[in-house]
Amino acid sequence: MSVLSGKKVLLAISAGIAAYKTANLVRLFIKLDAEVQVIMTPASKDFITPLTLSSLSKNPVHSNFYSKEDENELWNNHVELGLWADFMLIAPATANTLSKMANGTCNNLLLATYLSAKCPVYFAPAMDLDMYKHPSTKQSLQKLQDFGNIIIPATSGELASGLVGEGRMAEPEDIVTFIENDMVSKLPLKGKKVLITAGPTYEAIDPVRFIGNHSSGKMGFALAREAANLGAKVTLISGPTNQQLKHSFVNRIDVVSAQEMYTAAHTYFKEVHIAILSAAVADYKPKNVASQKIKKASNTLHIELTPTKDILASLGAIKKNQFLVGFALETNNELEHAKEKLQRKNLDAIVLNSLQDKGAGFATDTNKVTIIDKYLKEQSFQLKSKTEVAKDILEVIISKLEQ
Repeated sequence: MSVLSGKKVLLAISAGIAAYKTANLVRLFIKLDAEVQVIMTPASKDFITPLTLSSLSKNPVHSNFYSKEDENELWNNHVELGLWADFMLIAPATANTLSKMANGTCNNLLLATYLSAKCPVYFAPAMDLDMYKHPSTKQSLQKLQDFGNIIIPATSGELASGLVGEGRMAEPEDIVTFIENDMVSKLPLKGKKVLITAGPTYEAIDPVRFIGNHSSGKMGFALAREAANLGAKVTLISGPTNQQLKHSFVNRIDVVSAQEMYTAAHTYFKEVHIAILSAAVADYKPKNVASQKIKKASNTLHIELTPTKDILASLGAIKKNQFLVGFALETNNELEHAKEKLQRKNLDAIVLNSLQDKGAGFATDTNKVTIIDKYLKEQSFQLKSKTEVAKDILEVIISKLEQ
């Protein structure tokens, strides 16, 4: 998964020969699971057709404020387009469009949307060598950057005129990589390493039976996805679960038993900045595991259990600068038990959820949590999707790291 996954991209195309590259640009954004809407200046249609771009983006292409053929058609609202986007990309950005942007000229839908946009704006200049070097163009480029817009520098190469030099629009793959890297560099967990445990553990009774619990791993996977989306390099240690997560920032380690999770957690803990242990680890395991399937020989079966290693407490005992977060799933005296666990295991925060709350706990898509920090300060949240809960938890952690 790319940092562009789920992002709303507003691609604005002005009238340069490099407009032909925008078909591939749209395709790359769609391939990374972004949503794309396209604005074209009327003259840019001479270089690439709206039909091509609408087919690739699966959205209508916007060019004029309204349709001259249909006087009853609703106008294209430039304000709404600007508010819709997570970022706007103007590519190619010709000398003409750059000058108008820099000076506030507003004579087409692209420029009106640019002036209304509240999101980050990237622009990829494209023009001939002498135009690119002209003082007025240099002035436009500088003014736009002073306004807070982000330039994707032109490259050197063969130009439409046949000259060779600077002014060639960056290639679509390089534009996408530039935006990804820029977005990642501004994320709050950029440069942080995060360890997350998720799911249940299975403790073998014999080769076919085990002791387990109802944990689905949904909360831990939501935390891993959100931490990665915030720029962190995530090590996700997961017990047996059907959950899937594909993200370039997530390294998944699959384990089965509490002992395997203990070993994996200790292997990676020393190199992380944040550890969030959301897995539902078995507290006990069979003392003796049968090497063959146990046959049903009587009406009762006695299995002697022995405690598993306490992963959370063991990490709390050795932590140095790591921010360590545990989970407490309680059924009674919830706050009292969670605070006791927080202090006994030397945690920086604990996430409490109660099986008494409808919609919280195992195997649901929602959760309702209270986050308690090491100073026993409580923050309670309403019932939300586990994705939203993950955002709340990480927002709290980030705020604590900044204190």
